[in-house]
Amino acid sequence: MLTLNMIKTIILGIVEGFTEWLPISSTGHLVLVGNVLKLDESKAFIDMFNYVVQFGAIMAVIILYFHKLNPFSPQKDQLAQKQTWTLWFKVILAVMPSVVIGFPLNDWMDEHLMQNWIVASMLILYGILFIIIENRSRNHEAKYADLNNLPWLTAFWIGCFQALSIIPGTSRSGATILGAIILGTSRYVGAEFSFFMAIPTMVGVSILKIGKFFYQGNHFTGDQSLILLVGMVVSFIVSVISIKFLMDYIQKHDFKVFGWYRIILGLLVLGTMLLA
Repeated sequence: MLTLNMIKTIILGIVEGFTEWLPISSTGHLVLVGNVLKLDESKAFIDMFNYVVQFGAIMAVIILYFHKLNPFSPQKDQLAQKQTWTLWFKVILAVMPSVVIGFPLNDWMDEHLMQNWIVASMLILYGILFIIIENRSRNHEAKYADLNNLPWLTAFWIGCFQALSIIPGTSRSGATILGAIILGTSRYVGAEFSFFMAIPTMVGVSILKIGKFFYQGNHFTGDQSLILLVGMVVSFIVSVISIKFLMDYIQKHDFKVFGWYRIILGLLVLGTMLLA
């Protein structure tokens, strides 16, 4: 029989799986939904859970793109293997700004900026930016429609946009995809590169959060281990669906619908805060 805590975990895993890859802020949604469906656990565990549950979503990217990301694939010729290695080096370069800027400020951001009004403000701000940038790009052909042609410097600047996502409600995928489009990539290339950047970024954040959890003298109980495992498994399954949906969607549509969604959600959050 499912306990109430486990039902909440499944819902949070679903929320994470859908929102991690869509440019609408997974952490922001987890915080907002978590305020309503609060896990019956310590604040330290919940803070860690909101990040580490994303590891399940990362596994979805690794499995869906395993061949494309595997430089040792026997099905690839020498050129394809070289392109794969080059892609990985570009990804590593792109995550450097997050390492240099994001990691030192991570705890400070969690302590001072993990607030509903900040999440709502970022949802609205980036929602407006998506609509503006998509309208501006409507009659412009992308300079980089092939991931292999993405310049090193452009990859680095996309990584700088990712560093902005340390502010809750920004959306890691939202900031990187928006930045990629501004810098001249196609929506498809921007989304794929955002997925690949997420692998080292989110694995690193998960390790950081688990390390902090244990460093503070905490340990996993049996129930907490199960909650974390279930959350990751659910986020993995839903992420597979979410990624396939997004990549099919953006071949025919732009990101403006996500911009409007962000604006509406942000306004609803601000409205409920004013009425509370």
